[in-house]
Amino acid sequence: MKAIVIPVTPFQQNCSILSCEETGKAAVVDPGGEVDRIIAAAKEASLEIEKILVTHAHIDHAGGVADLAERLNVPIEGPHEDDKFWVDSLGEQNRMFGGAGARPFQPNRWLKHGDKVSFGNVELDVLHCPGHTPGHVAFFHPPSRIAVVGDVLFQGSIGRTDFPGGDHDALIRCIKEHLFPLGDDVEFISGHGPVSTFGAERRGNPFVRDP
Repeated sequence: MKAIVIPVTPFQQNCSILSCEETGKAAVVDPGGEVDRIIAAAKEASLEIEKILVTHAHIDHAGGVADLAERLNVPIEGPHEDDKFWVDSLGEQNRMFGGAGARPFQPNRWLKHGDKVSFGNVELDVLHCPGHTPGHVAFFHPPSRIAVVGDVLFQGSIGRTDFPGGDHDALIRCIKEHLFPLGDDVEFISGHGPVSTFGAERRGNPFVRDP
């Protein structure tokens, strides 16, 4: 599996196009906006988008989901159903933050911990990682050692927990119990900022490093 990371909108949210090298099929994770750029990047890489995956339903991650799904006629999988109130509030979020047409969507499939999602010949593990939002999920591809973690963990930092439904203790627990055990060598794509590894964060991130 390969990943193309496209920072979109003024939030500079890392939208990811994950691709199956064998089939040229792809999934878009967290199309927060600038749908034309996302479609153009996939076309330039000769990829066929067949699915949208959503880590959580804050506007910077989910603002372009409905538009992209309708334009490409592809299904939406994620987030966990505990984020339904965030999905339903996307229109309100759009008004609050001056977005470019974000609106609610209906996932074809809500995800839960232990589920699998697939595109082409690629299969990803689903990890429910609440804390930033109650229905936040992360995706992990064991063969390529790549995880997409949304706003759970960043290089040197962690996700905010002061939004409705946030839970600091739950966030720390899911990082230490769900993400770090995947392995120090795993590279992760966060919702904002550079790629890092779980090992680097376990050793140096002041919020979650080893004692």
